Amino acid sequence: MTPTELRAKQAPFKNKYKDDPGSGLVTMRAVATLQVETVSCRLKFEVAPENAGLHPLSGGDGTYACSAEMLLQALVGCAGVTFGAVATSMEVPVRGGTITAEGDVDFRGTLGVDRSVPIGFQAIRMTFDIDTDAPPEKLAKLIELTERYCVVYQTLKSSPKLASELVAK
Repeated sequence: MTPTELRAKQAPFKNKYKDDPGSGLVTMRAVATLQVETVSCRLKFEVAPENAGLHPLSGGDGTYACSAEMLLQALVGCAGVTFGAVATSMEVPVRGGTITAEGDVDFRGTLGVDRSVPIGFQAIRMTFDIDTDAPPEKLAKLIELTERYCVVYQTLKSSPKLASELVAK
């Protein structure tokens, strides 16, 4: 793709977001279905994650996975596996359920339409919809420990030091 082609693909979105700032805000969603007997979960991808590309709201055609959506998938995947391990350890009977993550992204920031708009997720919410007869206090502890031991959750919560390096050849 040439710079001219990329600008042509993104121009309609940039114009729309300038004219209607609210149209740049999107809530992305990922869902993990618990597989309690194997302490695992099933993730559903709209597009296979082998190739990452532009989100449709930033000029992509929808045939490539959006990295931001993959981040939400990583969150629910890690939370699902951690939840299963903690539930097993705590002997909390779980028949099944889902974990959903929703995250709000404003593409005005990503596309440079409005430099005051943050780039990346502005908020992420996780919902645990669990089929169990466990008492509420035990479930509250289960969620607390899931959050504590989930690597992706803690990484997002703690904002680790991040660095990049260019190796040009």
